[in-house]
Amino acid sequence: MRRPLLLGLALVLTLGACGTRLNPVNWFGGSEPATATMTPVALPAPSEDGRPLMAQVISLDIDAMQGGAIVRAVGLPPTQGYWAAELVGRPVQDGVKTFEFRALPPMAQTAVSTQQSREVTVGAFITAHELQGIRQITVVAAGNALTSRR
Repeated sequence: MRRPLLLGLALVLTLGACGTRLNPVNWFGGSEPATATMTPVALPAPSEDGRPLMAQVISLDIDAMQGGAIVRAVGLPPTQGYWAAELVGRPVQDGVKTFEFRALPPMAQTAVSTQQSREVTVGAFITAHELQGIRQITVVAAGNALTSRR
């Protein structure tokens, strides 16, 4: 009875002592503002993706999970009705993985309404293999960008 309790306590203390490098939950911190500029090489040709960039990215979260991580971003378009939203990944450059937040505008004129009713949430999965070469993830919108670093 006493031995399993001591083993469990030792395990909890050992795992709790994991620093930011060893604990996958802490691999990426909170997001921070970044400049919304990209190198011309990283931008797609207009014929590749006809969806415009989201007006603004308001949050960025990276959740570690088995086999990799999920990048989740919330965007704010100017009106309701934006659809077919996606985080379009660009090749990793110097340890930085950049995603463009793209969505199609509504087919007809729509209401502006509240911020909550306009928010669009998208996600992308990054494999553990890809994460090995990534130290920073940036999501770019038309008006701003958010970055999360290891």
